[in-house]
Amino acid sequence: MVICANEATARLPCPHLNADMNRADTAPSPPRAIASVILSMGLLAVGNGLLFAYIPVKLAEAGFPPWVAGAAVTAMAAGGLVACLVTGLGVRRVGHARAFGAMTACVILSVLLISLGTLPVVWIVARALYGFAATGLFIISQSWLNDACANQWRGKVIAIFYMVYVLCIGVGGFLLRYLPLEGSAIPLTGIFFATLALLPVSLTRLPAPPPPASITIAVRSVWNISPVGLVGMFAVGGLTMLLQGFGPIYVSEAGYSKADVGLLIFLMQLGLLVVQYPLGALSDRIDRRVVLVVSCTLVVLTALLAYNTDTSQFVLLIIVFAAWTGATESLYSVSNAHANDRADPQYYVSLSSTLLVAWSLSALIIPAITTALIPVFGSDVFMLLSVALASGYGVFVLYRMRHRDPPLPEDTGEYQQVSAQVPLTSELAVPGDDPH
Repeated sequence: MVICANEATARLPCPHLNADMNRADTAPSPPRAIASVILSMGLLAVGNGLLFAYIPVKLAEAGFPPWVAGAAVTAMAAGGLVACLVTGLGVRRVGHARAFGAMTACVILSVLLISLGTLPVVWIVARALYGFAATGLFIISQSWLNDACANQWRGKVIAIFYMVYVLCIGVGGFLLRYLPLEGSAIPLTGIFFATLALLPVSLTRLPAPPPPASITIAVRSVWNISPVGLVGMFAVGGLTMLLQGFGPIYVSEAGYSKADVGLLIFLMQLGLLVVQYPLGALSDRIDRRVVLVVSCTLVVLTALLAYNTDTSQFVLLIIVFAAWTGATESLYSVSNAHANDRADPQYYVSLSSTLLVAWSLSALIIPAITTALIPVFGSDVFMLLSVALASGYGVFVLYRMRHRDPPLPEDTGEYQQVSAQVPLTSELAVPGDDPH
């Protein structure tokens, strides 16, 4: 999905430019060019949020068991993992603008497949295609933003990008209450927003940045740098997909309307803002690992509370899910920040690549396990798996605290609020080797 969450995110070596890149200088792009990338991704997020809410509701209405919707979640994660590995190569071959257009076309194709009717196998394939396209678009857009922004405010722009995206996911989910489930109104709305997303980027003069760096997987090196960061990314990848993917499935299976499911998705995104920021700010003042333990505890408590809350108590359920979202998101940001506190600048790219792959692998494996368990244990099994993941990670962090001192204050960066729902690929925006 996504990696660094502190000031290191915004730190890039000076790009080596050559004639093939058609760059006259390294001057930042005007604000309207930067805003166009953020706007395009925000429009895509509206459609994403709408489909996130629509798919479990429609499948439940059609009488399909919840594991079918779970398989769609797993497929989306699989597509995202593939995109992590190949997007950089695609950008090198055709450039950012063409790659952005191609990925957006894949989004449109995925929604078109969904518009064909309630066909589970087709929908699973469609979500795999969407996961591939969405993750590719994250990599492309963040590469563009990192190159376009001046050093002193690059980090703030990336944070704005993330917040706009997740809030637009909430808006998309909220739109579900105003659209009919019958017919193709919802898929057509998703296509509308995806098509609209092409315009800001296409009509804005955006300098072509250097191609993003290739994925470099260095598990042993990253383990030596930050075991807490590496294990944290694996834990959070699963936790994020469990909550964001299976939460709407659970509510839909409980018999709630499309309006209720849309409201849930919207308020979950607000929970991110309310809970995540205070914990992140606290991590700038104390050992980040203490905050990670607190966040793990909150995830465990909220997941258990959700598990023991009667589905008839919808208001309480929404509040619990919102707090749960914020706690999960804080795990993501703080563990990334901690990993970057431990790393020297020359390791940022390999660190980001490896953490991204760890997140993506977990986002694939954990939903697959959940989908297999749903027929046996029911659609609420994702809550118990969340408890297990968060508990295990919390215990691991406590263990590491006994064996390693926190980084020195001068080695720590400033926390930035980002989202686990959006793969943080900013460090991969550094120029890679020119294949020519």
